Amino acid sequence: MTGNIVARRYAKALFTVAQTQDKGAVAQYGGDLARLAGVLGEAPELTKIFRNPIFTVEEKRGVIVKVLDKVAPCAMVRNFCLLLADKNRLAFLPEINASYGILLDSAQGVLRGKLVTAVRLSDVIQKNVVDKLQKESGKKVVLDYDVDQDIIGGLMLKIGDKILDASIRAQLQILKENIKRGE
Repeated sequence: MTGNIVARRYAKALFTVAQTQDKGAVAQYGGDLARLAGVLGEAPELTKIFRNPIFTVEEKRGVIVKVLDKVAPCAMVRNFCLLLADKNRLAFLPEINASYGILLDSAQGVLRGKLVTAVRLSDVIQKNVVDKLQKESGKKVVLDYDVDQDIIGGLMLKIGDKILDASIRAQLQILKENIKRGE
């Protein structure tokens, strides 16, 4: 819980700084953070080092400098990461990236979601679903697709904090509850 608060605060601070720069800075900082988080995702031992209290701030700073040399982000993101090292907050980089992504999506009018179906949808149907959601919401929609045979049929759609569960499994569960209550 505390990590999320810390990550949101740092992400919001970087986002606010990016908004004061030229138009492309917001997206550039987001891309740099995403690349950095990708490197950390590929090497989980780095995150373990950042979380480990045995390593000093200077040692963690040395590690992040080597990672930054590999990723080559813009000067602001580099300084931001060095600030995180000085404040011993490098372990929060993946969460900061996620929080920054949410802010970036909101600023760009993008809705991200996940569509779960019992069978894989064809590309044409996926495009039709996205087009329909974009028309209804008036925003750009980006969906991740997943297959879960346990839902039996229908679909489950999650966009932001809203969930539409139109699966046969959910309908059967509602029917089961109604029968239990005698309705």
